[in-house]
Amino acid sequence: TSITSAKIQVNGVHLHYQQTGEGSHAVLLLPGMLGSGQTDFGPQLKSMNKQLFTVVAWDPRGYGKSIPPSRDFPPDFFERDAKDAVDLMQALKFKKFSLLGWSDGGITALIAAAKYPNLIHKLVVWGANASVTQEDVRIYNGIRNVSKWSEKVRKPLEEMYGHKYFAKTCEAWVDGISRFAENPDGNICQQLLPDIKCPTFIIHGEKDPLVPQVHAEYIHKHIKGSRLLLMPEGKHNLHLRFAEDFNREVENFLH
Repeated sequence: TSITSAKIQVNGVHLHYQQTGEGSHAVLLLPGMLGSGQTDFGPQLKSMNKQLFTVVAWDPRGYGKSIPPSRDFPPDFFERDAKDAVDLMQALKFKKFSLLGWSDGGITALIAAAKYPNLIHKLVVWGANASVTQEDVRIYNGIRNVSKWSEKVRKPLEEMYGHKYFAKTCEAWVDGISRFAENPDGNICQQLLPDIKCPTFIIHGEKDPLVPQVHAEYIHKHIKGSRLLLMPEGKHNLHLRFAEDFNREVENFLH
């Protein structure tokens, strides 16, 4: 079945999304920093079970094809994304849906599941964190300059944004996310985790260079009844690198 692309107005911005499948279980894919459905979820849009699921991948405001507006990072940018994501699914007439969030999208998904419990069926997060440590800030500054990124990771984003917007937005993201380290315990959304009542599946790549494993363990510990899967060879992009294993694990959990 084909993948449709469209835009819909939500909270004063035109959000771009891709949709595929005709299953009764609606699933929203939430991309990471600078991500979009197109760059972040190719294997999921292509291969997730289209009889069981209706899969939607969105571009958060300022990312992908949801420009304008340009992306900015006010202190509440994760909350803003969470509201946009939920309101997008409501606008598309999905009454209840599951969230699959990667990296920043995982943080957004945690907040959405905590704040809108009646709308969220199940939750899957990977490469996510509920706080920012000084060590994390050091890691973020290591990716601040996009010209040092590997060609493979850089190229699709450069094609999507052009070099200037890509470079500028990455720097703004590093500044925006690093600000959380100034909060007590580096808090992003730690206090919300106990409010998450839906079945939750946390996946973590043991070789993730961007998000230390302690973050996944913290989220697992503070969401009651959650399940944690460690992938020994997984890095940050485990859903792309090990797409078949990832899709199978996630479908089994959602089904």
